[in-house]
Amino acid sequence: MVPAEPVTDTHLHLWDLAESPYAWLGGAAPELRRTVEIDQVRPGLRELGVTRVILVQADDTPEDTAHLQRTARAIEAHAAESGQGGEGIARADVVGWLPLRDPAAVREALADSRRTDHLVGIRHLVHDDPDPGFLDLPEVAQSLELLAAAGLPLDVPDAFERHMAQVVRVAQRHPGLTVVLDHLGKPPLGDAPVMERWQAQLAAIAACPNVVAKVSGLATSGNGDFSAAADLALELFGAERLMVGSDWPIAPTPLDLGSGFARVLAHVRTWSAADVRAVTHGTAERVYRRLGGADPT
Repeated sequence: MVPAEPVTDTHLHLWDLAESPYAWLGGAAPELRRTVEIDQVRPGLRELGVTRVILVQADDTPEDTAHLQRTARAIEAHAAESGQGGEGIARADVVGWLPLRDPAAVREALADSRRTDHLVGIRHLVHDDPDPGFLDLPEVAQSLELLAAAGLPLDVPDAFERHMAQVVRVAQRHPGLTVVLDHLGKPPLGDAPVMERWQAQLAAIAACPNVVAKVSGLATSGNGDFSAAADLALELFGAERLMVGSDWPIAPTPLDLGSGFARVLAHVRTWSAADVRAVTHGTAERVYRRLGGADPT
């Protein structure tokens, strides 16, 4: 039975090994070292009430982002052709990649409607970047101002603890930029002394009003016991600054929605009705918007 309250999965990964290198997959679980497609997860998402997906980049290449944009168009075409209406995925958007070290290239891309098609946010794999100070680079700061002017949020992945302080600095330097903290920064669940440090850092991030956080990817963080961390995030950010995401297919049993996203949704649905509405779809509707007012009605 499909839940009555619609859900936006704000963190869905799809990749095609023929399109981009995805070098990080070399150290991933063997089950993930393959092309993953929407048809593998569509039935499970429908069962959980998902009506919109945000496809999130998994490689810092234009080819990966272009692949996600083509996939988003195909997802929406499938919904239109099948007459799904309010059931199943009717809308798909993309958090893609742009070369943030090159502000001129970012400016050029943002002016190209082909490059911005279905684009609702930008992400760089900062946790894999060899420069730990990537987010503090002056040229990156120029690009972030361009994103802010365009109304595109910046997603920051796997921040703990390499990038937690940088998230605060970025948010403070760019008050017009919405910063999205993926996976609550990847808390070290189960490690009490280290969790205290994460909690203090999360509180500092939550004090920045232009930061939004995703309750996502938590089943693969530490020992996976995420309920207290999610409740703390609700207390610190408020429901209007939280979103849910599956982090599929990395969740924590590869390609298994039930092992991760279903558990996260079940916990979120224990919150108040107003909080559930905000966290499952309301915040995403406000934060992830297509450029130029191109959101479907």
